[in-house]
Amino acid sequence: MGFWLFLTICNLLLPALMIVFGKVFLKKPPDTINEIYGYRTSRSKQNQETWKFAHLYCGKLWWKSGWIMLPSAVIGMLPAIGNNDNVMGALSAVIVIIELLVMFMTIFCVEKALSEKFDI
Repeated sequence: MGFWLFLTICNLLLPALMIVFGKVFLKKPPDTINEIYGYRTSRSKQNQETWKFAHLYCGKLWWKSGWIMLPSAVIGMLPAIGNNDNVMGALSAVIVIIELLVMFMTIFCVEKALSEKFDI
């Protein structure tokens, strides 16, 4: 049970970070375009308007996606209870891969929204 709990907590890290940064990007996005912190792509860094839009759009997506993935990660790990470590590890890996795919899909969504809104 200890290994299952550890893996479940690990699977909750990415959704939790997406929720936190989603809220931060919605409430207090980085004020200035920079190379250190924020949603930094060539489209988002074109001007202050694209920078702000990208953070607000990304923040919304991450906030919603994080809240969907958080309970999904726990529910996804339920079948692994009582199985051996290899089954738990494999299931956990699948969940993390799905979470990463969701996170990277948000980048494509933000980039598409930027190109549609700003004709870039």
